[in-house]
Amino acid sequence: QVQLVESGGGLVQAGGSLRLSCAASGRTFSSYNMAWFRQAPGKERAFVAAITWGGPSTWYADSVKGRFTISRDNVKNTVYLQMNNLKPEDTAVYYCAASLRDWGPSGKYGFWGQGTQVTVSS
Repeated sequence: QVQLVESGGGLVQAGGSLRLSCAASGRTFSSYNMAWFRQAPGKERAFVAAITWGGPSTWYADSVKGRFTISRDNVKNTVYLQMNNLKPEDTAVYYCAASLRDWGPSGKYGFWGQGTQVTVSS
């Protein structure tokens, strides 16, 4: 079992940056593949980025590739999403998710955080 708590969201102007954090409870965080998803108003939840348990492999949605970076610190039990050159279309609630077996956009994630709002103004 793992519990996830996101933070770092807020209001930023287009072109700006934010870093989201997802703090995980439990001693087995390092065993979990982690991901970020987002959900904009009126839209379905969409995959953003994922990272494997050991951190050597990452996967990004085309819409964020080159602008966002996912990373993790298994000592601090935290996964990060560094978001640069933000655009108004990045506005959404961002969720982190964890899975012991799956990863990537089609993975089944059994654990989710409560989400953090990111708003990008034009």
